Amino acid sequence: MERILITGGTVLTMTGPDAVYEGGLVAIEDGRIAYAGPAQAAPAEVRAPGWAQRTIEATGRLVLPGLVNTHTHAAMVLLRGYADDMRLMEWLETKIWPVEANLTAEDVYWGTALACLESLLAGVTTFNDMYFFMADAARAVADTGARAVLSRGIIGSGEDFRSRLADAWDFYRAWHGKADGRVLTMLAPHAPYTVAPPELEKVAEAAAEMGVGIHIHLVETRDEVELLRQRYGKTAFEIIRDAGLTRHPVVGAHCVHPTDADMEIFAAAGGRVAHCPVSNLKLACGVAPILAWRRAGVPVGLGTDGAASANQMSLWGEIRLAALLQKNASGDPRAFTAYDAVHAATAGGARVLGLEDRIGTLEPGKRADLILVDARRPGLTPVHDPFSILAYSTNPGDVETVLVDGRVVVEDRRLTTMDAAEITAKAAEHARRLVGAA
Repeated sequence: MERILITGGTVLTMTGPDAVYEGGLVAIEDGRIAYAGPAQAAPAEVRAPGWAQRTIEATGRLVLPGLVNTHTHAAMVLLRGYADDMRLMEWLETKIWPVEANLTAEDVYWGTALACLESLLAGVTTFNDMYFFMADAARAVADTGARAVLSRGIIGSGEDFRSRLADAWDFYRAWHGKADGRVLTMLAPHAPYTVAPPELEKVAEAAAEMGVGIHIHLVETRDEVELLRQRYGKTAFEIIRDAGLTRHPVVGAHCVHPTDADMEIFAAAGGRVAHCPVSNLKLACGVAPILAWRRAGVPVGLGTDGAASANQMSLWGEIRLAALLQKNASGDPRAFTAYDAVHAATAGGARVLGLEDRIGTLEPGKRADLILVDARRPGLTPVHDPFSILAYSTNPGDVETVLVDGRVVVEDRRLTTMDAAEITAKAAEHARRLVGAA
C-alpha cells in the first residue's frame, strides 16, 4: 500500500478542541496514520524527499477523521421518499414492512452500494447497519471501499426467530473481520417490542459465543414505552438488562424516552446511544435527552437512521441539528458546542461502535480514515473557527477527498472504486421493482 502525505491543510485530529494545526501534515503508511499534526514537528523520516509515493495538496481544506454513522438501515435508500409524513408504527405497518417482505439479495446489494456511494461522497467512512441479506450488504461495502458494522436484523419468535439468528451466525462466520478488516458484525434484535425476552436471552447467549456487541432500537416512541409497560411491566432497559444483553456492549438506537432509572441502568452497563435527530423529528418521536445521557456518562454518537425516514445518508444535517436541539432544549447555547457536535460524529461515534482504538481520531497507529473538506467554497468562507464551519455550514458537496484504510475512495468529489452512474441506475431499477411488487 502506498505511502501518502497530506500537506498544507488545517488538520483537526479530534483529540481535543485545541488540536487544530494550520498548515499541518498527515502521513499515512500501510493504511495507518503514521503522523498527524504540525508539519514542523513531523518526524524527519516522513519529511524526507521520496518518502511518500503520493502527496495530496490540502491548502484551504479542513482535514479531519471520517464521519461515523452509528445507526442506519443502508439499503432503505431504495425507499427514500416512498412513505413520508407518517407516525412510526403506521409507517412501519402499512408501508415499510409490506414492501420489505419482497426484498431480494440483489435489492440489498444495490441499495447498500447506493448508500455507500452517498455516504462516502458526504465524508461518512463508517456506518452501523441493521438490515437483511447482510452478505450482500457486505459485498457492497467491500466493493465500494467503505467501512461498516453490519448486523442481520432479528425479529419475531419461534421458527422465524431461529432462522434469523441462524442467518446472523452464518454472516458472522463468513464476514466478521473480512474485507481487510473493514467489515465487522454485531447481533441486532430489532427492539424489545418485536423480540420477546426469551428470544433476547438467546441473542445474549449468541453474543457471548461470538464475542460481539448488540445493536437494538430502544424507546424510540412514547407508544413503545407504554406497550412494554402493559405487556411486561418493565421498561426497555429493564428488559434488556434482565435478558442479559447488557453483559455485552449495547448500541441503543434513538433512546428518546428513558427514565432516570433507565439512564442509570444503561450507564452502569457501559451502554452507548446512537442519536438520530432528523429521523426522530420527522416521525414525531421526540428529541433524545442527549445532555442527560452525557451527564450520566453514556457515550453518544450520531446516526441517520434509514433514508426511508431521514431521506439521506449524510451526517452533516444530524451534526447541525443535534447542536441546535440541545441548545434550544437547555436554553444554553454552550450546552452542546460546535466541537461537541463534530466530536459526536467522529471520535464519539467510533467510541459508540467500540472502534475507538481503530478510527475516530487522527493519531499514529489508527486506520487512515479521513476526509478533506474544501473550505475555499463560498459557503464555508471565511474560516474563523473550523468546528463552527463544520457544524453549522458544511454540506455533503463540500467534501472533496475521502480516504478509508489509507486508500483514496473519493477524489475530486468522485467515487474511485465503482462506477457511480451504474450504482444509481441499478438502485433506481431495483427500487421501482420493489415498490411495484408491494
